[in-house]
Amino acid sequence: MPIGETVLKNSTTALVGRQPIYGADVDVFAYELLYRGGEVNQANFSDGDSATANVMLNTMLEIGLEQIVGNRLAFINMTTNLILDRLCETLPKDQVVLEVLENVEPTEEIIEALTDLSRQGYIIALDDFIYHESLQPLVAIANIVKVDIMALSHDEIEEHVLWLRQYPLKLLAEKVETHEDFEFCRAMGFDYFQGYFFCKPNIIAGTRVPANRIAILMLLSKLQEKDIEISKLEKEIKADVSLSYKLLRYVNSAYCGLPRTVDSIGQAACMVGLDKLRMWVTLMSLASMEEKPFELLVTATVRAHMCEQLGRILHCEPIEPYFTVGLFSVLDGFFDCELPEILKSLPLSTDVRNALLDRTGVLGEVLDCVVAFEQGDWKPVQSTQIDLAVIQHAYLEAIQWSSQILSSLRS
Repeated sequence: MPIGETVLKNSTTALVGRQPIYGADVDVFAYELLYRGGEVNQANFSDGDSATANVMLNTMLEIGLEQIVGNRLAFINMTTNLILDRLCETLPKDQVVLEVLENVEPTEEIIEALTDLSRQGYIIALDDFIYHESLQPLVAIANIVKVDIMALSHDEIEEHVLWLRQYPLKLLAEKVETHEDFEFCRAMGFDYFQGYFFCKPNIIAGTRVPANRIAILMLLSKLQEKDIEISKLEKEIKADVSLSYKLLRYVNSAYCGLPRTVDSIGQAACMVGLDKLRMWVTLMSLASMEEKPFELLVTATVRAHMCEQLGRILHCEPIEPYFTVGLFSVLDGFFDCELPEILKSLPLSTDVRNALLDRTGVLGEVLDCVVAFEQGDWKPVQSTQIDLAVIQHAYLEAIQWSSQILSSLRS
């Protein structure tokens, strides 16, 4: 059943997403705002001024910058007209980075405007930088230069780094899609990194799950057993003392708001329900992999909640598999093993397995839509025919839920 048979499409809603930018320690430094208008006509997407102006309008007036990027910086694309018209001066200088697009010519007017913005305290970044001597005036103003590593060879990247290091600026490698790319760019001296490498497995030798993560995978397997009894689940959780302590502390926290103190895992399951307890234990188990970037857990929880929200909108039953497919869509990134190999160890339904591996069925369509939105791949999002306002709302709500649940788990 195509999703579009259930929810009609809204053709005018603007879409605003985000893509993380990391420091060398793989902690999130900022988010670049991703934008597309809701029009079906793809030609409208090429209007850079309109797109950026709408990002500013949607994030600052309708959505709220804090709701989408939290306390991080927001990179926002700047076109020639937006710079010359000084529209960017409506943005808070302590929350944004003005990202000058690669097609902005370094005219006297542009240099004067950017110099003034820099003096006001705005951070200036250059997008998709490819060296040319005519760009030197822009480089002299910039605080950050973004280098598209897919557009250059390794030798060319090294040459760019050597030339740019003459200036007191930070270097950002964009389109970093693999762990090998990340390690290469870090070795080259880049300060920041943008791309989806953190969601992908870092397979060093073989395809088996690393030994130090087998216990976690075994617990996830137990949690997915369809008819598991509370007593059996309690026994599995109690086997991990640290997990038991964290779970009881969490259940008794103000976030859960239970009417009385819970003294055992069994009591917790009876009061909050087996499905919710499974969710919390799964999240805590994944969160225990401290060697993994925290943003991987953010991605997993945002996907999970957004899939669940869209499943509810579509009146799908049962709803639990929608949360599961979102959460488990990045298991390969957590376990550094190919997803088909990991799923062999988990007692998942055929529908969930097919959604994760082949993106088939309604579960697969919803997951496809969520991942496409996350990556700013707007054409697949629109082709689902789901009301775009519903998708945007589900995304923002998922970000808020993820922030709340992960904050409470870490406290």
